[in-house]
Amino acid sequence: MVATIENKELNALVHLLDEPDETVFDSIREKIHSFGKEAIPYLEKALEVSFDNSIQERAGEIIRNIQLGELLSDFTDWINTSSSDLLKGFLLVTRSQYPELNEEALTIRVEQMKMDAWLELNDNLTALENIKVLNHILYQVHNFDGNKINLFAPQNFYLNTFLETRKGSALSLGILYIILARKLNIPVYGVNLPQHFILAYVSELAAEVPSLEDVLFYINPFNKGAVFTRKEIELFIQQLKIDPDRSYFAPCSNIDIIKRLIENLIYCYTQLGYPDKIEDLERLLKLTEKPS
Repeated sequence: MVATIENKELNALVHLLDEPDETVFDSIREKIHSFGKEAIPYLEKALEVSFDNSIQERAGEIIRNIQLGELLSDFTDWINTSSSDLLKGFLLVTRSQYPELNEEALTIRVEQMKMDAWLELNDNLTALENIKVLNHILYQVHNFDGNKINLFAPQNFYLNTFLETRKGSALSLGILYIILARKLNIPVYGVNLPQHFILAYVSELAAEVPSLEDVLFYINPFNKGAVFTRKEIELFIQQLKIDPDRSYFAPCSNIDIIKRLIENLIYCYTQLGYPDKIEDLERLLKLTEKPS
């Protein structure tokens, strides 16, 4: 296949990664960056064939910045137009660590789990019976469980590693639970309880954005889907010695859930000491706080 003029230009620019003059190189880097993800294969080839540390550092930096730029753009689109798709939000956060993520393969795995549950559901089941089916599929058939040994390991919070290990936090288990439930038209939502993420089963008559008054009961995704009442949340808040707030009992938005996911990852990487990862995640976090 004959290379296009643009590809020839890109190839020539990548061959200038060893430019010693920083001012000249800034111009070269800006031109490479303007090609977006089209430049990545050329930069990856430079990484493979060069033993020059300067070239490798420059190529790696440009790749990271291009991938982060693509992610920030896609994440902004999700917030503004498709935040109803919680799975997409989970995939986007996972891309912050795994930029070459096979999203289709992960989506298929989630769909297979949904089908396993769908086969056991019917329109005559009560709300509690629906939860019993979901709990059976998630915790018995697919053997998901809370990672009680290493609660704040980053792999708990990325969809691909979470699906692989089947060990997660209350948040990752809860997100998967919500995704499956909503795909099956079961009205389960997240609740932003401090120090613990829980779920709420709301009335089928609730509005598109349910309120506290619509909650029928609560679910603990970290304890194999155990069902409990508002009274137990009140006792938990008393133990934490914090003032009760309506948000601790009411369903929250998908953006709130993904915001909490990012915050948990920032906490993980703060403990581990990865400033570059923290910086990237904080840029994502800002988008959840000030959506354009």
